[in-house]
Amino acid sequence: MDAARPQVSPGQWGRSATLRARPQSAIAPLLIASPALVFLAVFFAWPLIEIARVSFTPSEISRGATPLTVLRDPAHLRALGFSAGQAALSTALTLLAGIPIALAFARYRFAGQRLWRALAVAPFVMPTVVVAAAFSALLGPRGALNSALQTAFGLEQPPIQLMGTLPMILLAHVFYNVAVVLRLVGGFLAAFDPSMEEAAAGLGANRWQTFRHVTLPVAMPSVGAAAALTFLFTFTSFGVVLILGGARFATLEVEIYRQTAQLLRLDVATSLAIVQIVVTLLVGWASARLETRAGAPLAARPADDIRRPVNSPAARALVAGSLAFIILVLGLPLATLAWRSLDLSGSDPLRYYAALSENPRGSLFFVPPQTAIRNSLFFAGATATLAMLLGVPLSYAIAQGSRSAAGGAARLAQSLDALLLLPLGTSAATLGLGFLVAFDRPPLELRTSVALLPLAHTLIALPFVARALVPAIRALDPRLREAARGLGAGPLQALRYVDLPLLAPPFIAAAIFAFTVSLGEFGASLLIARPEYPTMPMVIYRFLGQPGALNYGQALAMSTLMMLVTLVSVIAIERVNEQALSARKA
Repeated sequence: MDAARPQVSPGQWGRSATLRARPQSAIAPLLIASPALVFLAVFFAWPLIEIARVSFTPSEISRGATPLTVLRDPAHLRALGFSAGQAALSTALTLLAGIPIALAFARYRFAGQRLWRALAVAPFVMPTVVVAAAFSALLGPRGALNSALQTAFGLEQPPIQLMGTLPMILLAHVFYNVAVVLRLVGGFLAAFDPSMEEAAAGLGANRWQTFRHVTLPVAMPSVGAAAALTFLFTFTSFGVVLILGGARFATLEVEIYRQTAQLLRLDVATSLAIVQIVVTLLVGWASARLETRAGAPLAARPADDIRRPVNSPAARALVAGSLAFIILVLGLPLATLAWRSLDLSGSDPLRYYAALSENPRGSLFFVPPQTAIRNSLFFAGATATLAMLLGVPLSYAIAQGSRSAAGGAARLAQSLDALLLLPLGTSAATLGLGFLVAFDRPPLELRTSVALLPLAHTLIALPFVARALVPAIRALDPRLREAARGLGAGPLQALRYVDLPLLAPPFIAAAIFAFTVSLGEFGASLLIARPEYPTMPMVIYRFLGQPGALNYGQALAMSTLMMLVTLVSVIAIERVNEQALSARKA
């Protein structure tokens, strides 16, 4: 098959695809995307409309503020400028660190690859309050690194002063979001046809030239998707900025929370939330415009067949550098977290873990750790299932519409691509309040329902599913499906035997993202979750909200258990999907 495929450059492929594309009607993509659109209309648009109605109705919590009037306040303008500036820096640093790691995992085979990948994803789901404590324990004035340096060099003052600074915020954001780049860009590269790289090497290009002129251009759709998601996550950052940055740093999300919870000014909070949504729309529109159509066809071989042994100096340097980054930047704070969860000052190092199953105060809301773990896994499984059921057809609709040169289908695809990012750019506090206001009466009386939590988590996970799948679906070589239909295969057979094997890596990435997003989600859960069904982040928050070393140790112990559950879950999902792919191939 590779020998028969003409060798074309990324630009030639894009131009030929454009020449073949014709204007299409928006009816078919709209029908395919309709389940997801209905879901977004009911569980995203309607709660926001309701909270806006309540906020802008004259009352003791509304004094007539609007999005235009709040932006006249210099404090709000500073929050907007800082939010955008630190998000741009965080995105650039995350891409700089994540793209080489994604390339190493997609192109090479090395020992413990599954475990290394799971370790790189684990930070993405850790609660911000716990990660802040881990960074403080590692890099704070009394942290492990400063203590070691002071002891080694006889220093009176700690040499590393990062707490309350912008570099600490940026470091924490990179810590969180490298997983986004690894999953989205790595999932795409794992299914990218390597014949184009081989052709470039055959023409005399070195590895850097091949990466710059072949690999990076064709991976731009997934790079754009990762950049957009990373920007929105850091633009709306709350816990990291508040805890590690200190009072002198404030994002829009921090200001929205302050106006809602402390000042009870819902009109100001909602106005700022509308500004945040406008920025999200602009980012989504820019991302859709910048993401080129598929630069090259996906490979007709499984990812394991594409990966090569690490047998060259450049490959060894790339893999070694990637693993060193994972150990020092991602693993060391997590290791510090696990270390501090042990009570090394007493006779029982596992005292904090044992205390998780004790309820000395007889609290009605007490749950043992296994119950919290079971709740989190149940909600995460329900979220991943619903997000994939909605996200797969939505992704096909966007990809199908974007292949049209013009017309309603192309405009619909760009609109959907931008609108999908709105849930990520919406304040969790605003959305949670909207849920409580909108779903407290028939026909959707869900305020006390356990189903409300996975529905809210699906809103956050759906953009990840679509962003993982759309670039890969765009990159599917249409000639493969045409060949399958020419041999008598129907649409479902072409989907099963052509699309699914090629899309296996992006499908795995999408499912893992949806699962892990639900595991670590905290903001919306705090407002709408039932107290009798707490998740692991909620239990951690309860422990951190109570004074005493024991409660703090229990919070770290539960966080360590959450990290282990995440690692095991990611490895298990990848293993199950790989076995299914191997069985389908056989």
